[in-house]
Amino acid sequence: MLQIVFIERNVLTQTVEKYFCERLLSQDASGEWSMRHLLNTLFVLSEDIYLSLENENIIAWKEKKVAQKIPLLNLENILYFGYKGASPTLLGECAKRKIGFCFLNQNGKFLARVCGASYGNVFLRKEQYRLSDDERQSCEFAKYMLIGKIYNSRTTLMRTLRDHPMSVNQERFREVIGSLKQSVGEVQRAENLEELRGIEGNAAQLYFSIFDDMILADKKSFFFYERNKRPPMDRMNALLSFTYTILAHDCASALESVGLDSYVGFLHRDRPGRVSLALDLMEELRSMYADRFVLTLVNNRIIGAKNFQIMENGAVWLNKDGRKLLLNKWQERKRETVTHPFLGEKILWGLIPYVQALLLAKFIRKDLDGYPAFLGK
Repeated sequence: MLQIVFIERNVLTQTVEKYFCERLLSQDASGEWSMRHLLNTLFVLSEDIYLSLENENIIAWKEKKVAQKIPLLNLENILYFGYKGASPTLLGECAKRKIGFCFLNQNGKFLARVCGASYGNVFLRKEQYRLSDDERQSCEFAKYMLIGKIYNSRTTLMRTLRDHPMSVNQERFREVIGSLKQSVGEVQRAENLEELRGIEGNAAQLYFSIFDDMILADKKSFFFYERNKRPPMDRMNALLSFTYTILAHDCASALESVGLDSYVGFLHRDRPGRVSLALDLMEELRSMYADRFVLTLVNNRIIGAKNFQIMENGAVWLNKDGRKLLLNKWQERKRETVTHPFLGEKILWGLIPYVQALLLAKFIRKDLDGYPAFLGK
């Protein structure tokens, strides 16, 4: 069965659009405005689909027959989960139009991204590289993102304690919430990246130590003992790993769109093929954006045991129906609105990575005195 999920376009409201046009629009080196809408995302879930380009349309081929035609116009991202691939002409056109094209295997493991020529401000990237090479400066940048991560992890726990006090160990939750508050202070006092990574690791361990308590439905099928990956060994870890992969792609696309190099980070150091700055940016969004999304799927019984497959080696992956369900719900989530804590305006969830990337670029250019991490409620 052909599985192509085409997510319909959803644009900003007039109020938010006016706000961004007045306060956040800036021109890049080519003279183009950096404002953008939340456009369409194309997910190709069938294994045996080959994509090519004809005029202004993507042609999806299945068994040498045209299965579907999708206009390139208004496409923002393409996530391809098959194995037959895409034509060089299509990949080149996507790179030219700055349409993100990401290859993943059927289990959601990242394989490759298509990157075109960079049209960002060269001075912005040179400053990014200079700061990344300076460990002291990198440490200061990383602090903003880790404070955001720990703050949001703490907020997620506080929200669960408030909404479901009878379903959790209240004493243990308050203990972890208090410890995470101390971790924020430790981050502020840290003097180097190694120290920061130690604090971040301890905070993550605390957070995940009571993550299982936030799972409120179908505890027989969904449980969490520890974070495991490569491969995930239970359904919750399978959900988290898959969702983190999609979020990392969104963050990488957002960073590239504002002229930053998604492969050169501050907390995550350079490694071939790793989008280090995207991983930095997604730290503050993990609990608010991804973890809450996964918990909602499970606690509202939107996703169930039937949406997973267990392999002979014990690895657990989402099956085809599970991936399709998750991706559809992910796009629905991106169309919801949230009040940005720094801007004080309502924007779409799907634009949060882009807005944060834009604020990060402004901080690197010294247009802002600090980087305002996304602090949720």
